[in-house]
Amino acid sequence: MTFNRRRILQASGAAGAALALPVLAQPAAGQPIRIGSTLALTGPLSATALTHKLVGEIYVEHLNKRGGLLGRQVQWIVKDDQSKPDLARTLYEQLVTSDKVDLLMGPYATGAILSAMGVAQRYNKVLVHHTFGIPSLAKYDMQFPAWSLGPTPQTTVSNTLFDMLAASRKPPKTIAIVTSKFPSIHFMSLGGREVAKKRGLQEVLFLEWDFGNRDFGPIAARVKDAKPDMVWIGDIALEGNMLLDAMKKIDYVPPIHFHLYPAPGPMTKSPDGDKALALTIFEEHPPFTNQGTAAEFVAIFNERAKAAGLPDTTVEVQAAASFSAWQILEAGVRGANSLDDKKIAEWLKKSRVDTIQGRLRFDGPGNYGDDLMKIKQVQGGAWKVVWPEAAAAPGARFQMR
Repeated sequence: MTFNRRRILQASGAAGAALALPVLAQPAAGQPIRIGSTLALTGPLSATALTHKLVGEIYVEHLNKRGGLLGRQVQWIVKDDQSKPDLARTLYEQLVTSDKVDLLMGPYATGAILSAMGVAQRYNKVLVHHTFGIPSLAKYDMQFPAWSLGPTPQTTVSNTLFDMLAASRKPPKTIAIVTSKFPSIHFMSLGGREVAKKRGLQEVLFLEWDFGNRDFGPIAARVKDAKPDMVWIGDIALEGNMLLDAMKKIDYVPPIHFHLYPAPGPMTKSPDGDKALALTIFEEHPPFTNQGTAAEFVAIFNERAKAAGLPDTTVEVQAAASFSAWQILEAGVRGANSLDDKKIAEWLKKSRVDTIQGRLRFDGPGNYGDDLMKIKQVQGGAWKVVWPEAAAAPGARFQMR
């Protein structure tokens, strides 16, 4: 199966001037274009990183079937950073200096991306990345995020959630906020805490846990005792499932529970995950699957993920952000008609890139453009976008217990 040929980009300006600083020598014509990156193939972040690995393999395979880039095939070099930001930094140094890759692709998770960004800045390399959660830390002007949070996600994302809740038949009046200290999760939860206060919600509980915690019994008990109308859960990966399981053991079901970055498959497969809310940029239903190659990518990913035995075989936030990142990198190279990092960066800043999650721009603070986040909910064992209404799954609306 090959992707339909279509324009995935629109230029809004000419390519920039020649790079002022020295760049690494480009390989001779006919040799593969080498793209280097790391992923957390082992360690606590590996379950999600394996999704990014599969997406990259699919994209590069079909990119080469379409002729590659600049008339040359593309080779993707991936190294295991073991979920360790310090190791990611070392490996990106190796990719640039020893492996002499032509282009870089970002790793998974905020800490590793920040490490890669420092290396990219040192060597004047473009860094496209997909899951960086704290835009204010992205100081480098040649980094381009596919994670469409907008420049101030700590307020815009929270306001999107509370806009939906305010429009519901029974808006919550009290809130419990429990969160991991994982940097980007903690950042977003603190932002949500402030927005909730400004919206007039009474905070009845605020608790934090260290990333890697597996004992959620005491937290579940505190939440139950607080009797909130809604629970904000700042979770990543399986933390949300573990907390819901701990709540079930004490016969407690939260009236409304919002999760920041839950493990999507396990949440839908668990009966405790019913009516869970979370953020998203893409789900496997219209109108998302009506855009460009989205439906075709979904079909391919479903098949490959099942064959690979991945715990989640659907295309949602992680897979969509990863695919969008590859679309951005391809658009930049084609738009600049060059592997010159500065020319690629200048083209991206002046242009719009069509991705499966929507049209992205990079002319805002920190190269972040619009906030394209949506709110989804587990309904009938599947994630369905429920807000804003224009992006909702056919017939889907926010449901309360």
